Amino acid sequence: MEDPSQRQNRSIFRGLTMGAGMQQSSKKGVFPDKNSHFGGSEIARNWPADQVSRRPISELVPNARNARLHSEEQIEQIAASISEWGWTIPVLIDEAGTIIAGHGRVLAAEQLGIDQVPTMVARGWSDAQKRAYLIADNKLTENGKWDDALLRVELNDLASLGLADLTGFSETELREMGIGVEGLGGMPIISDGERSPFQQMTFILHETQAELVAKAIERASAILGPPSEASENKHQNGNALAEICRAYQDDR
Repeated sequence: MEDPSQRQNRSIFRGLTMGAGMQQSSKKGVFPDKNSHFGGSEIARNWPADQVSRRPISELVPNARNARLHSEEQIEQIAASISEWGWTIPVLIDEAGTIIAGHGRVLAAEQLGIDQVPTMVARGWSDAQKRAYLIADNKLTENGKWDDALLRVELNDLASLGLADLTGFSETELREMGIGVEGLGGMPIISDGERSPFQQMTFILHETQAELVAKAIERASAILGPPSEASENKHQNGNALAEICRAYQDDR
């Protein structure tokens, strides 16, 4: 059975998340001290990083325990995101300036020549809590799943608007989901109707088949080399696949 303090905590949370037109009627303290194990108030427990301040990157310390790797490709993607939308998520640090979450964003900022970034300080965390959050910040996101049908619809729309490359999905991933080529860089625009010289074909493959096809295309592509200016199709993988099919047809 739920005790009175649990009911009060839930009531507090609902009150804080309600719209401005709704007010709390309780005359009791909003943040009862008995639940304030972070030393200040209940707000310090639920919002240990509720203020944003700008700090020089030179004052931030990369966390030596950070097990998350950031490839050059990912850093470029984050940098492209910052260039498009600006800075939307502050870097989470501790009182000493050590980064808890946001290593990739800091690396992207350095690539862009940004010398100051928004930060939030997680105050009152133990060393164990900081180490756990360092992993949880990345792993909890990975645990989510996509609504594949809705994702394809959204990515198709974004591809037609020329924004698919900002979503973090690679061109290979987009093609595996059957996303249209119109919005992808370096691809011919497919005309409407049946007279277009280019066609998009989508195949359903088992993962072992997909691996085999990918290796065959990679090998054929390496042998053929990049398309020349005289080539009808400027897409290297398309030419490689056509050459594989041509060889099989000749053998039969």
